Amino acid sequence: MITVTLYTKDNCSLCETAKQDLQSLQAKIPHNLALVNIGEDEDLQAAYGTRVPVAQVGPYVLEAPFDRQKLEMTMAAARDRAQQIEGDPKYDKRKARSAQINRSDKLAQFFGKHYLALLNLLIFLYVGLPFLAPVLMNAGYPALARPIYSTYGAVCHQMAFRSWFLFGEQPVYPREAAGIDEYASYEAATGLNGADMLAARGFIGNEQVGYKVAFCQRDVAIYGAILAFGLLYAATGRRIRPLHWMLWIAIGMAPIGLDGFSQLLSQIPNWPFWEYRESTPLLRTLTGAIFGFTTAWFGIPLLEESFQDVRVQVASKAARLKGSK
Repeated sequence: MITVTLYTKDNCSLCETAKQDLQSLQAKIPHNLALVNIGEDEDLQAAYGTRVPVAQVGPYVLEAPFDRQKLEMTMAAARDRAQQIEGDPKYDKRKARSAQINRSDKLAQFFGKHYLALLNLLIFLYVGLPFLAPVLMNAGYPALARPIYSTYGAVCHQMAFRSWFLFGEQPVYPREAAGIDEYASYEAATGLNGADMLAARGFIGNEQVGYKVAFCQRDVAIYGAILAFGLLYAATGRRIRPLHWMLWIAIGMAPIGLDGFSQLLSQIPNWPFWEYRESTPLLRTLTGAIFGFTTAWFGIPLLEESFQDVRVQVASKAARLKGSK
């Protein structure tokens, strides 16, 4: 026997008509009727609010407006299909899974509802742990701090002249080439050669200059901005629409690409096309923050759409099972 799931809502005359039509077809095409009131679930209301009544008959879906004739034709097609594939092991397994809320459904429901909180927590830990490293160094626990530097060194260059410093005389120590007069340069403060990348990567700091954050300035800005959008998205009830991909490229990617690649290419020995330049902490932070925020704006709402589909599927299944009892 086929199952017909009818999505309805209160004070809906079309829903009542569809219900009566299905009841009148019971003798001609026997079926299990599951009535689902979308007003009892937020996700179902968002998915079906402007479309009810919606009748789901096996793999077929009818959206309003439809009449008794369309219902009968669709139900007949679903019945014939069910008879053809009856006894197929795959069909039997799907039928058995659809008859109960299993562990996979519960897991999907959990992540569908809590993915944003978990994502924000993960990003908070990811961008926050690099700040723990200088705290531990300053507190006299280098054995605990160095594993953090080593771990993040796999994903970040950690150049001291492009990093934030805590507990020192200055928050930054840019190279002389950056031309920032208000701060002592990296070379002057450390006595190291600004062209020695390995030394800059390995330099963690000392009591005078402080200790560097285990993430460079740009990475701190990127992931901090992703976290900021994630918190904003949660605070606004996940109602922000995704940023168009063209705006993401133009606003988010172009500035960081221009700042980063112009710096990189200009520092190639004997590069003839433009003058040597070293970006500033402000530019790295600004372009990184714009990139991180727009990337999250582009990606997180799309992720929400995917998880909303998951939530609707599980909620529909639960409501169908409840409505068919």
